[in-house]
Amino acid sequence: MKKLNFDKKEYFSIPNLMGYFRIILVPVYLYVYINAQSSRDYYLAAGIMVVSFLTDFFDGKIARRFHMITEFGKILDPVADKITQGAMALSFSFRYPVMRLLLGVFLCKEFFMGAAGAYMMTKGRRMNGAQWHGKICTAVLDLIMFLLLMLPDINADTVKILAGAGIVVMLISLAAYARMYIAMWKEVREQH
Repeated sequence: MKKLNFDKKEYFSIPNLMGYFRIILVPVYLYVYINAQSSRDYYLAAGIMVVSFLTDFFDGKIARRFHMITEFGKILDPVADKITQGAMALSFSFRYPVMRLLLGVFLCKEFFMGAAGAYMMTKGRRMNGAQWHGKICTAVLDLIMFLLLMLPDINADTVKILAGAGIVVMLISLAAYARMYIAMWKEVREQH
């Protein structure tokens, strides 16, 4: 577990500006997707998300290549990821009712992660990056979201299978993170 130390110059590094851009794309995507009337509109929403995904890919590459990895960026990038995933889950819940359950689990998981992470930050601690189960969870959710985005006419049974898989993976990841945060909390208590 690391102690936090932000340098205010970090807020405006190129990779972090790209993270802000991804967050700005979220309401644009939501407007286009929720108001979609045709396949063309759904593909436009997909194009917006492709821009977001590419920005996510390149911000990390730029940060590593040009030594712009920042403590703030290590927090901003996953926050932008979660806002994007949440927006996509929200948008799909309008089209596919079963996605409301996935959205509910997603919100509970992220609320717990955010609250536990914020509490640990007040104690000067945070996770040392994403854990393997978190990366698998993100990859599975991204794949599900990508399929729903690129296949707007997917059948309801397939959506149920995808939603179920996403929910199971999120619950497993939540349980693993909860165990880690409990261990961190015990460590902090023992130090005081």
